[in-house]
Amino acid sequence: MFSKVMFATLFVSDQDRSLDFYTTNFGFELMADNPGPEGRFLVIHYKHQGLPVLLWPGTGGRAASDTDKIGMIFLQTDDLRKDFAMLKERGVPFIEPEPEDYAYGVRATALDPDGNQIALRQQGRLNQ
Repeated sequence: MFSKVMFATLFVSDQDRSLDFYTTNFGFELMADNPGPEGRFLVIHYKHQGLPVLLWPGTGGRAASDTDKIGMIFLQTDDLRKDFAMLKERGVPFIEPEPEDYAYGVRATALDPDGNQIALRQQGRLNQ
């Protein structure tokens, strides 16, 4: 039987630019950077969490539409409005003009330099 997710993959046009983007703006850390016969195996992660993300050469992800809310990566925060303002100040593009309240909390969708969606979530209280 399968036991865990090894890693998720984001296709990026420039691995160094994407490494800088994710570590600077979202707090990811470099986990592995190894040359290989198929290409550079560049992996980032949040320290002590079990889901590494492979930044692999390719064509950046594109959403089906500008209103698509399903991101390639979901990141959770305790204060999405504060983080949204900080990321906007850094020039990170978003699909929505402001964070949106929804049934399970607050959400916004950032875009990386290749158009990959980063779904940002702040969970609400379950029994409101």
